[in-house]
Amino acid sequence: MNKQIESMRMPPEGFIIQFWGLPEFTDWVDESMSWKTSTMIGDWSFLWERHFRGPDARKLLSDISATSFEQFDVGQAKHIIHCNSAGKVINEGIVSRFGEDHFVTFGQGSYYADYKLRKGHYNATSQEDDWYNYQVQGPKALSVMEKACGENIRAIAFMRFRTIRIAGHEVIALRQGMTGEIGWELQGPRAEGPEVYEAILKAGQKFGIRRLGGRTVMINHLEACYPTVGKDYICAYFDDENAEFREELRGLVPPLFTWHNKIAGSYESDDVRDWYRSPIELGWSKVVKFDHEFIGRKAVEKEAAHPKRTIVTLVWNAKDIVEVYASLFQKEKTPYDYIEFPIQAQWYMYADKVLKDGKLVGVTTSRGYSYYFRQMISLCTIGVEHSKPGTKVTVVWGNPGKPQKEIRATVAPAPYKEDRRRTDLSKV
Repeated sequence: MNKQIESMRMPPEGFIIQFWGLPEFTDWVDESMSWKTSTMIGDWSFLWERHFRGPDARKLLSDISATSFEQFDVGQAKHIIHCNSAGKVINEGIVSRFGEDHFVTFGQGSYYADYKLRKGHYNATSQEDDWYNYQVQGPKALSVMEKACGENIRAIAFMRFRTIRIAGHEVIALRQGMTGEIGWELQGPRAEGPEVYEAILKAGQKFGIRRLGGRTVMINHLEACYPTVGKDYICAYFDDENAEFREELRGLVPPLFTWHNKIAGSYESDDVRDWYRSPIELGWSKVVKFDHEFIGRKAVEKEAAHPKRTIVTLVWNAKDIVEVYASLFQKEKTPYDYIEFPIQAQWYMYADKVLKDGKLVGVTTSRGYSYYFRQMISLCTIGVEHSKPGTKVTVVWGNPGKPQKEIRATVAPAPYKEDRRRTDLSKV
């Protein structure tokens, strides 16, 4: 194992997923059902916002993004993907257009865009901001939102936003759905956040609203197939091409750099690039557009024409999982690595080998228990020839050097849960 891989592997301390709120507000079973049966409110205020303004702001973001900026209206938001020259994902996030020459990025990609602005020749400016960012999602989210703002918001189309008023404050309401359900992301100055949050909770009481805690939050990403940095892929900047940006990020936000670049699980390699993923492998082919030049276009275009791997859901065999837990009560031998419920609390890319007839065919990540489906599931990048639903494979559970358990699994579609984000609100 080379030194780079060794420094990224367990047992170095991993970040516990608590920046969303308490580990639990009610309990993880109750909270994980909320976005399927009622509605939930989750706090993503830790995200980074940055304003890009000026005549070249659009060109900057287009040059570094696999996402198209050709048709992009004021009041619209898009999924933005940044790749290295090899077509592997460095960062991704959301970008919203607030004016002709005014864009706001959300997520770690904000740092990358700012870096490229400073290193390039663009007539644009960059300014960091500090907003609250709440997600209100679920089958009753529309009722909660309309009660909180006191107006009809059904005309807001998917991935569009406008300003509404909640608790006397102007609130940016972006319609999106990280849970795969009807939902909004609410944004505004952080100082106003607590009053908006409490107003949403009050409006949601009669609809069974739940606050989303840290133990449950990533289950919605798993069920709805939203691959996540540091959980499903490592940032693709461990190369000479991006060395300066990598070291700048390491010094600028050390915790962020550490959280997104820790690995665990049975998958082994001496090349950090084997933990990278392309937009095609992560299921983002529909987002990628070849109507413009961008960093990594040649590699991504080649892969899109002849994809080798795709993303699926794996459903793990319940009996095999029970044997992993049973080993904890067998004193005569070393138990298997613990399978945490509902999902791994430490922020690692927990990557496990996936075998077919004894041969490596894929890598599985984001393993978690869905109480809604009563199943242990995971995301998996797998060879396209093995991606047909119903295909039987084997997951190797357990870190290298420890007892390992082969767990039977079955390929299923991704997303696993029905996607209801684009529901026609006029019919709700």
